[in-house]
Amino acid sequence: MKLAELGEFGLIDRIKANVAASPSVLLGIGDDAAALSPTPGQVTLITSDMLLEGVHFDLSFCDPRTLGRKSLSVNLSDVAAMGARPRHFLLGVALPKDVPIEFMDGFMAGMLEQAQRYGATLVGGDTCASKGGLAISVTALGEQRPELVLKRSGAQPGDLACVTGTVGDAAAGLKLLFEGVRDGFLVARQLDPTPRVEAGVALAEAGVVTAMIDVSDGVLQDLGHICEMSGVGARLELARLPLSGDYLAHCGHHQDVPLALWERGRGEGAASGKLSPGHDPFALALSGGEDYELLFCIPAGKEAEVAAICASVNLPVSVIGEITAGTGIQVTAPDGSPYTPPRRGFDHFGAD
Repeated sequence: MKLAELGEFGLIDRIKANVAASPSVLLGIGDDAAALSPTPGQVTLITSDMLLEGVHFDLSFCDPRTLGRKSLSVNLSDVAAMGARPRHFLLGVALPKDVPIEFMDGFMAGMLEQAQRYGATLVGGDTCASKGGLAISVTALGEQRPELVLKRSGAQPGDLACVTGTVGDAAAGLKLLFEGVRDGFLVARQLDPTPRVEAGVALAEAGVVTAMIDVSDGVLQDLGHICEMSGVGARLELARLPLSGDYLAHCGHHQDVPLALWERGRGEGAASGKLSPGHDPFALALSGGEDYELLFCIPAGKEAEVAAICASVNLPVSVIGEITAGTGIQVTAPDGSPYTPPRRGFDHFGAD
C-alpha cells in the first residue's frame, strides 16, 4: 500500500496507535495542540532539527528503522548537551505520495524505539506531501532544574576542554558509505549515532561543567562555538584527541599512536610540503561532524571526578586542551608544531 491510498489522516491514526501513553501528556496526538504537564521546579528546553533527503541522509545507505532512530537521536543529543532529560517531541514529515506504507512503519518503529529508550513521548506534529524528497523535522523538549542547565557561555580561562567517546568516526563512516561499504563500526556511527543523554544529565547534576555542546559540526567548529559564546580562546592538542581503532585503521595505520600517524602523514605529504586532507590523519577527527559526543569544559583539578562520572555510564572521556584568554583556537600537532586544519567544520551555507 502507498501513502496515497492510506491518506493523511489514515497515516496519523496509524502513527498514533503505536505511541505509548505518558502521565505527563494531558492531550496528545489528535487535537490541534498537545497539553503537557511540566515537572514542578524544572524548566523546559526546546530544540529543533531538520533532516533533508540528499543533504542529511541517502536512502540507499540506510533502512527506514535506522533513519527513524537517527532522526530523533540528533535532537536528543541537543537536549543532552544542555544537561536535560528528554520528555516530549513533535514530528513533522513531508513525504512523496508513492512512499510505501511499510517504509513509514519501519521509520516510526525506529523513532519510537529510540523514544522509549530515552523516556520521550511523541505528542504531535504535522504531515504533508512532498513533490521532492523526504523531509523530516523533529522538535524535542527536555527538562532540568534551572540552576543545572548547561550553556555554551560559561567557559573560563584555565578550564580544561574535554570530549566523550571518540571523534571522527561518523565522518569516516560517511566516506566509507560513498565507497560502497554498508556495515561496520564506522558506518554505524554515521547512520545510527548514540545521544549521550545519561552522561549529559550526570555531568549537569554533578555541577562540574562550565560549558557544554554536542559534536554535530566537528570538534573544531563546536569548540569555536563555546569560545565565541564564552568570550575566550583555546589550545587544542592533537595528540590527546580520542581516536578509535577503526578510525586509525581507516587512516591506514593500525597502531593507536597519534605521533606515528602524524609522522606517516607528513611523509606522504612531503612532496608538496604540506598535508592534504587525504594524508592528514587528524582532518576528519577535527572537522568531521555527526559524532554527537559531548564537548565540555571543566575547572582544572576536576579530571578524576569527571572520569568517574562518565565511567558510571560506561563512557570514556578525554581532556583535549585548555581554555585560554583572548580569542581563537590554537592547534598543536603531536610533534609540538603549529597545525593548520584543512577545514574548520560543517557549515550548511559555507563554501564547498
